[in-house]
Amino acid sequence: MLVLKSLFFTLVFPGTVTGLVPWLIVSRGIWMFDVGFYRYGGIFPIALGLPGLIWCIVEFACVGRGTLATIDPPRFAVRRGLYRVVRNPMYLCVVKILLGESLLLQSWAIALWAVSVAMIFHLFVVFYEEPNLRRRFGREYEEYLRAVPRWLPIRR
Repeated sequence: MLVLKSLFFTLVFPGTVTGLVPWLIVSRGIWMFDVGFYRYGGIFPIALGLPGLIWCIVEFACVGRGTLATIDPPRFAVRRGLYRVVRNPMYLCVVKILLGESLLLQSWAIALWAVSVAMIFHLFVVFYEEPNLRRRFGREYEEYLRAVPRWLPIRR
């Protein structure tokens, strides 16, 4: 059942953000640019972001015993895999995918969408997610906050 819920929420949330919205943008042909062959450089961020996103979703299901949806969050804190490097790898993977799509599809509108999504993620993390996780996981999460950076994988 957890696998089906994870699949459903993956299609609904990241699927909409990285699939449906970019498709709607490109289908309207707004704010396009032309970089010729260099557009294929967009494959690399997508090739990094997509497996990373899948890895995080699997970690949420297997370790956290939950999904990426706020209505069915993990019951246990996930601190392994990509979560050892940054606190929000799933969001970073989504933004990476969007930036890759903006280059591959040569769309300024998708690039703007990627920046907007990144800003929304940041506000969501700062004002909802981290305070909520502090309440749910207490001291363990506070230690995690001190040990692992929010966005950039830098050593502390």
